[in-house]
Amino acid sequence: METVAPFKEVVEEIEGAGGQSQRFCFQCGLCDTVCPWNKVRQFSMRKVIREATFGLTEIDGEDIWRCTTCGRCPAQCPRGVNQIQLGVSLRRVAAGYEVFPASVKSARTARASLISEGNPLQVERQKRGDWAKEHGVKQYSEGMEVLFFVGCYLSYDPRMKKVAAATAAILKKAGVDFGILGNKENCCGESIRKFGSEQVFTSLARENIKTFIDQGVKKILVSSPHCYHTFKNEYPEFMVNFEVVHISQYLLELLDEGRLQFNHPFEKKVTYHDPCYLGRHNNIYDQPRTVLNRIAGLELVEMAESRRDSLCCGGGGGRIWMDTPQDQRFSDIRLNQAVQTGAQVLVTSCPYCITNFEESRLNLEYGDLLEIKDITEIVQEAM
Repeated sequence: METVAPFKEVVEEIEGAGGQSQRFCFQCGLCDTVCPWNKVRQFSMRKVIREATFGLTEIDGEDIWRCTTCGRCPAQCPRGVNQIQLGVSLRRVAAGYEVFPASVKSARTARASLISEGNPLQVERQKRGDWAKEHGVKQYSEGMEVLFFVGCYLSYDPRMKKVAAATAAILKKAGVDFGILGNKENCCGESIRKFGSEQVFTSLARENIKTFIDQGVKKILVSSPHCYHTFKNEYPEFMVNFEVVHISQYLLELLDEGRLQFNHPFEKKVTYHDPCYLGRHNNIYDQPRTVLNRIAGLELVEMAESRRDSLCCGGGGGRIWMDTPQDQRFSDIRLNQAVQTGAQVLVTSCPYCITNFEESRLNLEYGDLLEIKDITEIVQEAM
């Protein structure tokens, strides 16, 4: 048996990047049993942790980039190992040395676009608010009831612009005094932080925080669970606290206050997908279901894996920008689960999930079987 001594310098670098919890792992393997990667290929988070403990991680390999930060393994771990923090620390080491496998190099383009244009989609910053012009959405000014922080995908992606428009229509119908930042808005920075580029995240966060303070923002409404998680749980690291609400929560608030009413039935069978960063990371499960259950005619059914056990779409942890072989896409499995319920509509509330599901719907040729909708699109139809 070969005895391997720890590479102390590498271990220190990993721990300095935030991976201290690796030392708590006693190799029970429960993380591997719940990891969605093991539905499509062999992958061991336990092995990644063990190698990191001895400083033996291959930072030029694929494994440290597989984690979607879905949160399944930290929720399962009996020892409190933060696998996400460890994985990100390994990526920070690799990113610091600019060492990336082929499948990850596309994410470098997203990083460059974030630095130059404030979004990962390689679109000019000045066009960030263009979607809002035909919908009469105002610029945010101090004293407004809420800032609608649109996010990158809803601002630029053709499919997701429909979600932005639906959200704006709902807010107007409910009489909410709201506005957007337009080209003053930057990416929240969540995914690039999980990619390992801490400096880029810090720059984006500080710029957003300065804008929020300068504009007198008090309450921030978001559509992306990733924005929600970042503003609520990570921006306080910069000694600020803003009131943050996700659209699925806000819809229920508006209904309970009588500001929003449903006037038309939605006569379809619907299944709801819990986004990782809304559900496991922030425990928001009931609000979107309550909203859907209040729509006349809508029949809500659950998939095999739901709520705390919801299957990740595959887009978290910066993987929305990375290359994933078609036969290894979690979103394909999720669509099959949705079809098995007999649902006509798969509804969620996350731009990454919708983007991945729409691509899988095309690849699986499910166009006639299943619609993909954001919760706001169903609410708009039912108003």
